[in-house]
Amino acid sequence: MRAIRIVDYDPVWPDLFRHRSEAIAALCGHLADIQHVGRTALPGLCAKPKLDIDAVLHTRTMRLMATERLRQDGYASRGDPYCDDRWTFTKNETPYGTRLYLSLPGNPAHRDRLLFRDYLRSHPRTAERYGALKRKLASEANGCWERYTPLKSDFVAEILRHARTEREKPS
Repeated sequence: MRAIRIVDYDPVWPDLFRHRSEAIAALCGHLADIQHVGRTALPGLCAKPKLDIDAVLHTRTMRLMATERLRQDGYASRGDPYCDDRWTFTKNETPYGTRLYLSLPGNPAHRDRLLFRDYLRSHPRTAERYGALKRKLASEANGCWERYTPLKSDFVAEILRHARTEREKPS
């Protein structure tokens, strides 16, 4: 088993995202959207040492073309591991790797990731709680990803409920 690493916030993450998003856009063609998501998108908080990037393509044909170009550039295709029509690619890069998710417009998982990120950005104490939980779970899971991921699911679901409720409140 490989250890689940959580690292302290690195202020290079936003610039690294900008650089990598430009490279991804060049590989994939015209994108409908590209977003920095995951813990590295939350200033000041710890994260796994990989940048999570969501890119939205206009069509399935574009996704097929992007898949081939990404592979040629050294990205490993991980398929659709969550069965939510988001195609996952990883690339080991220095100093931090990249985990890229490709989806089509209107993908519910992509919308939820943005909602979760934006809620944590606007609720720093909740984000800190999430960081503490991730460190605790990484330690308790002892390298077992099948244990780590489900343990944080309840927290994520709770945050998404709060975020949806807050979004639906009249201004």
